[in-house]
Amino acid sequence: MDDPGGDKPHITPPKTWTTGVPAVAHAMEYSLEQTSPRRTALTLLNINQTEGFDCPGCAWPDPAPGHRKRNEYCENGAKHINDEATSRRITPTFFEQYSISELAGKSDQWLNQQGRLTEPMVKHVGSDHYEPVTWNEALGLLAEELRRLDSPDEAIFYTSGRASNEAAFVLQLFARAFGTNNLPDCSNMCHESSGAALKETLGVGKGDVSLRDIHHSDLVFLVGQNPGSNHPRMLTALEQTKRNGGRIVAVNPLPEAGLIRFKYPQKARGLIGRGTRIADQFLHIRVGGDLALFQALNLLLLEAEDARPGTVLDHEFIENQTSGFTEFAAHIRQLSWKDVHTATGLTRAEIEKLRDVVLGSERIIVCWAMGLTQHKHAVPTIREIVNFLLLRGNIGTPRAGACPVRGHSNVQGDRTMGIWEKMPREFMDALGREFSFTPPAEHGWDTVDSIRAMLDGRAKIFLGLAGNFVRATPDSRITESAMRRCRLTAHISTKLNRSHTVCGEIALILPTLGRSEKDRQAGGEQFVTVEDSMSQVHASHGRLEPASRMLLSEVAILSQLARHTLGDKVDVPWDGFETDYHLIRQRIARVVPGFENFNERVVRPGGFGLPNPVNEGVFPTPSGKALFTTNEFQMPQVPDGHLLLQTMRSHDQWNTIPYTLDDRYRGIHGSRRIVLVNPADIRALGLTDGAQVDLIGVWHDGVERRADGFRLVSYPTARGCAAAYYPETNVLVPLDSVAEISNTPTSKGVVIRLEPSPLQAAAPRASA
Repeated sequence: MDDPGGDKPHITPPKTWTTGVPAVAHAMEYSLEQTSPRRTALTLLNINQTEGFDCPGCAWPDPAPGHRKRNEYCENGAKHINDEATSRRITPTFFEQYSISELAGKSDQWLNQQGRLTEPMVKHVGSDHYEPVTWNEALGLLAEELRRLDSPDEAIFYTSGRASNEAAFVLQLFARAFGTNNLPDCSNMCHESSGAALKETLGVGKGDVSLRDIHHSDLVFLVGQNPGSNHPRMLTALEQTKRNGGRIVAVNPLPEAGLIRFKYPQKARGLIGRGTRIADQFLHIRVGGDLALFQALNLLLLEAEDARPGTVLDHEFIENQTSGFTEFAAHIRQLSWKDVHTATGLTRAEIEKLRDVVLGSERIIVCWAMGLTQHKHAVPTIREIVNFLLLRGNIGTPRAGACPVRGHSNVQGDRTMGIWEKMPREFMDALGREFSFTPPAEHGWDTVDSIRAMLDGRAKIFLGLAGNFVRATPDSRITESAMRRCRLTAHISTKLNRSHTVCGEIALILPTLGRSEKDRQAGGEQFVTVEDSMSQVHASHGRLEPASRMLLSEVAILSQLARHTLGDKVDVPWDGFETDYHLIRQRIARVVPGFENFNERVVRPGGFGLPNPVNEGVFPTPSGKALFTTNEFQMPQVPDGHLLLQTMRSHDQWNTIPYTLDDRYRGIHGSRRIVLVNPADIRALGLTDGAQVDLIGVWHDGVERRADGFRLVSYPTARGCAAAYYPETNVLVPLDSVAEISNTPTSKGVVIRLEPSPLQAAAPRASA
């Protein structure tokens, strides 16, 4: 690999605070490396503004109009938007210079840094080079291959959260008109567990919390998430919580800097003061111990009610609006404190202290991210969190509730628009009525099942709308083998990434406009819409000139592809959709609940919020009530001499793409091939801090999965646990290791052993 991560990384002590002046400096430094001062100013003054464009990074909601800063972005948002707005360009000459085999040997960072893709490219059968192709030829080729399939179910249509609502709706309509529900997306790998648990217990697979609720809650839990790096603007909201008198509890295997102290750079106190302490209590939990923690907390609340009847639980709420409480209570009273300690690494006194904080708080919010969702027992864990919230009536009421924090712009909107392999019958019936066709009834494949289908030869065409499929998915070598078995792979992309180097017999690169760019169509300049983590829908207007005159928008690419493939097979005005996105939104308004008068409402500053029946005291479950569940105690089983690995992002990374080799909040500089291990575990394993080790995944299928050449770093992880960056460690996550019910890969629960590497280790394999 061109840049495996450095042989001699520089390690410094982890930071105990985030943001402040260094964040501003790093954001500007990276931005100005990518483009001119003028373009940098243009992007930063328009990002997250009511007449500007939505940040393509995380899905954290924006403050209401009138309450936004002129610089309404974080360090990572600034870096991400200027990474997209880069002045660097990839032309056909680049692909003449580099074969696909050569590009496959380059690092993820190197590929990303080459710049924006500028025109469509094709790799023909037997070739090792991409070469230019016209749009008509590229889409005609893809359409011809689609029509040649023996069954529509031999095609896979994957979507990343970067896609707009309009593009997502057009894609799912095209796929279903073509005849398949094979619509996997990045939600399958992140918050699918959240949706499954919330749908079962509350009847709605989304959170019920607003930004205002966060600001005014008495107590906010942050469980299995690192807002300082993954959604930094959340820290601004949490600072407001603290200033309003609320308290915050952090539950994490790593003491993340963002959970300790925050220096808001747009306030004097953040520039010259000590900033704001975020977490009032930090629970240094073992990886995968969150189910046990909330079961223990629920037991303590029941026991507190026993001691003071009528003062702890919300009996009126439980009686009138829930079901299953009796069974839940009987089950939770059987919990073993010995098991709780083994699973969590926490003492009973620590959990009792947390109970006291809970008892002193009227309105409580629990926020979580992938530290919870990517475990085998992820769905039961989130169901137990719902149990916790139901006990004291903290669901469907202001300043309280469940808050799954999405990590990618519009990933929630894509699902709302129908990007799901198992959309409910009501949606499918409405879609069929609107466009006068019968959508396929059989459920499609999610991400994991799509990989299996490609590997088995049951799927022959893969189309990816944004994203970096082969680096976002588990079991890297298996995934790459699966992609290479395809007849054709095609990617609608803004920049080069690893997926473009892992090709089917035929491969297409279909370059598209970025979120920040003007979208001019025959019907005039268009805007798109997105949905944030808290179900707010708003417009996004590109402001930059496109990177190339040959770029097409996502909507244009999909509309033209549908026209090439389907002709007049279905009554869909593909030409009109491409010309005027208002026409798409008119149809969305008639198909998707909550989008009535879409065009009129979305042009209002700040857009509009989607209704959530939970907030009206309505639970669309079979019983019409919120459901208490009984969840069997579970914890990861780790043999002696092994560790439980969680994969993670560095601070200088967006999804699968590292911008630099640094993770300054954790004190890592110049390398990504790092494994963080508690110093006591390092000693117990007979290793030394700074040693070079190989990571070997342990799984019952007997297949050895290795990630070679990692620097061992002593770090205050929870005992028995380790952490390392993805996508470098995705190779260790078995395809068959998935969460119960949701089928989400268990990237936060990988059993590994460490082996000393040879002193002069060979360069790591590209796929690892």
